[in-house]
Amino acid sequence: MNNNKIRIGLIGAGANTKLRHIPGFQKLDNVEIISVANRSTDSSRKIAKKYNIPVIHKDWKTLIEDSNIDAVCIGTWPNMHHTLVTESLKNNKHVLTEARMAMNAQEAHNMLNASKKSPHLIAQIVPAPITFKVDSTIKRIIQEDVLGDILSVDLSAHNDASNNGGFLDEAAPFFWRDNIDLSGYNIMQMGIWYETLMRWLGPAKSVISITKVNVKKRKNENNDQEYISIPDHVEILSELYIGAIAHMRFSSVTGLAPDDKVWIFGSKGTLMLDINKMDIYMGTKNDSNLSKISIPKKDQGAWRVEEEFINAIRGSEEITHTNFQDGVKYMEFTEAVTKSMQLEKKINLPL
Repeated sequence: MNNNKIRIGLIGAGANTKLRHIPGFQKLDNVEIISVANRSTDSSRKIAKKYNIPVIHKDWKTLIEDSNIDAVCIGTWPNMHHTLVTESLKNNKHVLTEARMAMNAQEAHNMLNASKKSPHLIAQIVPAPITFKVDSTIKRIIQEDVLGDILSVDLSAHNDASNNGGFLDEAAPFFWRDNIDLSGYNIMQMGIWYETLMRWLGPAKSVISITKVNVKKRKNENNDQEYISIPDHVEILSELYIGAIAHMRFSSVTGLAPDDKVWIFGSKGTLMLDINKMDIYMGTKNDSNLSKISIPKKDQGAWRVEEEFINAIRGSEEITHTNFQDGVKYMEFTEAVTKSMQLEKKINLPL
């Protein structure tokens, strides 16, 4: 690194890269985004012009091989993550990759093994950010034994991007997340929420699932028919290593469903997270109902992914959101959900 300046190359400049990563890196001292390789030279040129990035690479390979680059930020679909991460590490580049980590558990393990071969390089996954505000408070409540033994967890998350009240929408266009060749075993918000639950409660030891594809085809941007095999409704029962049973529902076809919530039931108390408002409610055996928990400003987390990545490279901070070990765990979980559905049996974890 020249004069301690960290030089970043971008591979893929999609929505989250433009919204988060580019401004996140550009506001940091002694950090510079020096190059970009998007899906086409024309799109790379537009990104470079808009964000004042000096170098355009014709493809990802030439960017990764550029000796002027210290770290690579990967903003592509999951189908490219395995290749881009392993090649970046081979070329002595630190790497921050967009979630989900990979297409399947095997790719995730390969990526983890590649990172272990280069322990001097930082390998980080863009974390699930939904609960940053409340994570430390929920972890503290659990760790201080306020809830007692955790017995049961119930999580419902409904996708409603269509302004259709959550009802099945056959007219919606084919989206890249509907394409198993781009998404792999990743289904809706499932991986995001399992990653989040692991922060609070640790990993699962088994999975039983039932899934369904209700909308089996959609038209793409060229008005061609695309067939869908990724479920739009998932029901999961999971045993956690801490001893609790977790029920999770993810759906994009449940019209007028109740608001998304996480319930954590313990032997001494109950905690509920209102996902839409990101408010915590709690009650114990001595209470007749739940009461809202006030979260001090100092305990409210916020997005600082790029800062954490750069600090880890400089040796002043360790990666906590999200390392490759955790990525492997959530990729094993997502694959176990599909395997359980296919084989109609319980799948034990780790795979």
